[in-house]
Amino acid sequence: MKIGIFDSGVGGLTVAKEIKNLLPNQPIIYFGDTARTPYGTKSRETLLTYAKEDASFLLAQGAGLIVIACHSAASTATDVLKQSLDVPVFEVVTPSINQALALTRSRRIGLIGTRATVSSGIYEQKIGALEPQARVIGQPCPLLVPLVEEGWLNARETRMIVKKYLRPLKQQKIDTLVLGCTHYPLLKKMIQEKIGKRTAVVDPSLEVARAVKKYLLENGFVSNGREQDKYFVSDIGPATEDIVRRFMGRKIELVKV
Repeated sequence: MKIGIFDSGVGGLTVAKEIKNLLPNQPIIYFGDTARTPYGTKSRETLLTYAKEDASFLLAQGAGLIVIACHSAASTATDVLKQSLDVPVFEVVTPSINQALALTRSRRIGLIGTRATVSSGIYEQKIGALEPQARVIGQPCPLLVPLVEEGWLNARETRMIVKKYLRPLKQQKIDTLVLGCTHYPLLKKMIQEKIGKRTAVVDPSLEVARAVKKYLLENGFVSNGREQDKYFVSDIGPATEDIVRRFMGRKIELVKV
């Protein structure tokens, strides 16, 4: 079974990388909508349109399973895609929530993400349904996606911005922090340093990869072949190939569509 993954840009490659680590022979079809990134500033209606288009493209390429690697799209379009598509749909929100609840001791959970993800209230809704005593403290971080997309992973300016975004969460004494965007794992070391060692950091890329592997194993869909992965983007900018190499740890061929 081919795994289709879509994201607003190249951030979803963190999901692709984790899936390949756990399922090295499973073919992946990736689509990064780099021409229309970021998704986090878009309206709900626009996000629904983009998510439907992205999923349709992956299905046309032969995907038998869809992973919504974009938190902004996952927080608005998951239910619609699950109802309208005839293939399994996975997203980054639910596995992250389950892991956060497993790790938290104080039930004070921090969330960083795009404005669309944080304002959607999906984390408060789902966490509240599972653990009514838990509190979610959200912090929009609109500058982090462009910084990652530009490759400013170790820049002094990025460190200053991360520190400023995390300060309110530290003041709220959270003990668990959800990285509510698939771009953020590239800043995980920096985020952990700024939030402090006592705060557990939940990486959505790893959690959704584990969920996908579990499903494939239980349903006998794990591949033993060597079918080639395909990586599509809607635009290739000056820094795209460099940042993709940083995400994947190697050079991969990008196809513009």
